[in-house]
Amino acid sequence: MPKAKKSSKRKKFDYNQDRKKMKKRSNKKYNPRIENSQIRNAWDNKKSTAKNLQEMGLAFDPNRTMPIKKNSLLGPDKPTKAPSCIVTKPYVVNQLQEEANRPEKDGKTLSSDLIEYVQYMIREHNDDFKAMARDEKNYYQDTPKQIKRKISEYMRCHTDHYDAFMDSLAAP
Repeated sequence: MPKAKKSSKRKKFDYNQDRKKMKKRSNKKYNPRIENSQIRNAWDNKKSTAKNLQEMGLAFDPNRTMPIKKNSLLGPDKPTKAPSCIVTKPYVVNQLQEEANRPEKDGKTLSSDLIEYVQYMIREHNDDFKAMARDEKNYYQDTPKQIKRKISEYMRCHTDHYDAFMDSLAAP
């Protein structure tokens, strides 16, 4: 029986492969960075992914956790049981729920130029958006609707600034 040709060939070093990059790639694949801090702190590298998630009370396979009932033509099927698991780290689920229930902070702000522009338009024209569109300071030739949208955005993002500005206009 003849030998395979490749098996007798001498192994040579491949100079075109970057060994450092290969090692990084394999580390990323087998030890991924877990973004969520609660899960990362409770993670045990010696256990499998399914086992880690099961201990935290999280689902690895949602199809096994919440099985779909199958209707058969022959008769009623036996109800399938979800696998019972012992949650040894329930604090992870509690922390995730607390984080999910926190209201999301609106981090959108407007540039100082846009705030100055909107304040000028309100100061000069009050609620007349057509006059604002014809104003010489309207460099970008915004339409009345665009100006109205910018003013409403200013009112939404900077409510306290807007209230203080309107009070200062009404005072004199």
